Amino acid sequence: MVQTRIDRLNLAFIRLKPSYSVENFSCGDADLDDFILHRASAFQKHLLSVSYAYVNASSGRILAYCSLANDKVSITDFKDKVEFNRFRKKRGFPNEKRLKSYPAVKLCRLGVDETAKGQQIGTTVLDYIKGMFVIENKTGCRFLTVDAYLDAVPFYVKNGFRFMNAEDNDPHTRLMYYDLMDIVA
Repeated sequence: MVQTRIDRLNLAFIRLKPSYSVENFSCGDADLDDFILHRASAFQKHLLSVSYAYVNASSGRILAYCSLANDKVSITDFKDKVEFNRFRKKRGFPNEKRLKSYPAVKLCRLGVDETAKGQQIGTTVLDYIKGMFVIENKTGCRFLTVDAYLDAVPFYVKNGFRFMNAEDNDPHTRLMYYDLMDIVA
């Protein structure tokens, strides 16, 4: 049965434990499906990433998931030092904070189950993640980063992400970032 309306009061965003077993999930992308079904637990067990799920609280069905890991926005993400300095200036870093990298969290994976597509769940998950690192920020995190699949780029642009490097011409993904100060300011 395909859900056509989602009762947002019956949904929960949960951190998946390494022992959690996902039995059924399909977002239409084999790599994203394989990760949550078979590899997310191992990544979490070895402290490589943490996975979260947006679930129907009564049925336990996963409507969307994401996987997060530590990252940084670094001088090496840019064509040259001049481009990195322009980025720093545009982002409003004071001169005394001229670091070679700035703290970020990588959105490693984001998948929305096919039964829940078109219901703004991907945006809801991104908003939750943004809140995690603005409201509950425990270590200092300025940016969210993602290596967006090319067909997902419009989704990330719609959600406030920008291209990291105009010269990025990877045939499969584009490196993008979201500045958490856009929420704070």
